[in-house]
This record gives sequence, C-alpha cells and structure tokens, in this order.
Amino acid sequence: MPSSSPLLAFRDVSRSFTVRQGVLGRVRGEVRAVDGVSLTVRRGETLGLVGESGCGKSTLARMAVRLLPPTQGDILFDGESLLAKDGKRDARWYSRRLQMVFQDPFSSLNPRLRVGASIGEPLLTAGMGWEERRARVSDMLRRVGLQADHAERYPHEFSGGQRQRIAIARALATHPELVVCDEAVSALDASVQAQVLNLLKDVQAEFGLTYLFISHDLSVVGYMSDRVAVMYLGRIVEEAPRDALFRAAAHPYTQALLAAAPAHDPARRQARAFLPGELPSPFAPPAGCAFHPRCPHVMPRCRTDLPPLRERADGHQVRCHLYDA
Repeated sequence: MPSSSPLLAFRDVSRSFTVRQGVLGRVRGEVRAVDGVSLTVRRGETLGLVGESGCGKSTLARMAVRLLPPTQGDILFDGESLLAKDGKRDARWYSRRLQMVFQDPFSSLNPRLRVGASIGEPLLTAGMGWEERRARVSDMLRRVGLQADHAERYPHEFSGGQRQRIAIARALATHPELVVCDEAVSALDASVQAQVLNLLKDVQAEFGLTYLFISHDLSVVGYMSDRVAVMYLGRIVEEAPRDALFRAAAHPYTQALLAAAPAHDPARRQARAFLPGELPSPFAPPAGCAFHPRCPHVMPRCRTDLPPLRERADGHQVRCHLYDA
C-alpha cells in the first residue's frame, strides 16, 4: 500500500532553455519547459503524469533523476534536496536510489556492450565485485522474464519488448527506491505494452518500488497509477486520485483527453470532445490560462489571469477559472 509520506517532492520547480539557431548560434528565444511545478510522489505509489508531447513531462523526469538541474525551485528526495552541493549525499548515493526507464530501449542501451555489461554498469558505483555483479545481473534477467545466458548477447539480438525488459532489469539492478518511467511503453505494440506494464506492476509489488510514470496515453496511465497529474504547457492543470479523475475530471483539457481515449465499453464512452488547434508555441505562450485558445468554456478573464491550482475535494486540485469561488 502507498504511504502518505513523500519520497519525491517538486517545490515550485521551473526549467528554461535558451534556443539558438543558424550556424552562428543566434539566440532565437527562451523556452520555459517547466513552469512553477509543485508535485509530490508518495512512497510506494505510482504517480501518473500525462499530457501532450512538448508539455514538459520529460524535462520534469530528467530533473527528478538529476540529469537536468532546475533553473528555479527545489527537488527533495526523502526529505533532502537533490540540489544541495554541500549535502551529505553524493552522486553515487542518488544513482543507487533513483533510476529511469527511457522510451527507446535501443538508443538507451549501448549497442557495443553485451546486455550483461549494460545491466551491471550501475553496480560499479556501488563497489560490487565481479562475482556479485554477475549474480545480480543473472537474477535481474530472470526477474524480468529473460534467461541468465542472455547476458552474453547484444541489444540488436532482441525484440523491442525484450530490450525494454533489459532496460527495466538495468533500472532495478541497484535496488532503487524510485523509478521514473518516461514513455516506457509508447514505442511498443499493444500486446507487448501489456506484458511490460504487467511486469512493471509485478516488480513494484516485489521490490516495494515508487514510480513516476509518464505517458501521453491516459488509458496506460489509468492502468498503472494511484494518482494522476495532468500537465499542459509546463504547468500542472489537474491532479487527483485516479478513480476521481476518470470519474469526474474537472479541467476542460483533462475532459478532452479522456474523451479522446479509446473506450471499449460503449456504456462508458463519453461524448467526444473536440479539442481544436495544437499546443501553443513555447516561445510565445498565451497570457492568462495557457489553455484558453483551445478551451470550449473560455471566459474573458481566462485571457488575462493565470488561475491558481485550487482544491476542489480531498486530493483533487484543478487550475481553472470555472471553479473560482
């Protein structure tokens, strides 16, 4: 069962990028990929993070595992800042406890390394001897449904689903506390997706893992998550327990995402919501609520005032002027 204590916490986190163009590298502008995000992942739970491509999900993921520093705010892991330069923890301590599964397992695995070496690589920072590393690699391969002798093969000798299993084995090798899954199944076909999702659930139960599970697919997020946060153009626009969000989504963007998701049961199909346009340019985000150019319920104040994230019910928050008191 998930605990109420936070394992990972984003505190007003932002991340900006300077974008250059041309051979002279002229500055085109600045993109605020993540904008003032505060979000908590509780120990033992799966927090799903959903939104369209380009909304800032992957940037948030990379900050969570210290691949990118934020330009503003703080990130806490087990109560300690990931950003503290004079903290008690070094990079090796965090790398053993924070791991990530990427979208494309082929590009995240070194094609020149046998998979056993790739899985065992994170264990070098733990100071493990060769025999112990080999035993851990064999154990991890078996736990993800592969054979120990697969350690001697190269990534190109495996299917996409098998490569993702290898990536999961590598993430689990250090016995981490938190695993960030960034579009971990989006490159796989539906049948293989189901196998990998079930594997992720099985190893979570076995190892007591905490997941930050990122996807553009609400149906996948709904299957995996205890709570769901919805992101749009760098900001969280809704956060709720999974069942509450799927039963009574409050933000028009979340409602449109749910209506667009496949529904195999005709009795549960919602009226299809039309979501016009595309994600606005991050170089010139709209004033006020960033969703207002696409919103069917837009009001004058939406064009000028950024709505705060309001509590509607226990654990259900929404950033929308429709719910202003």
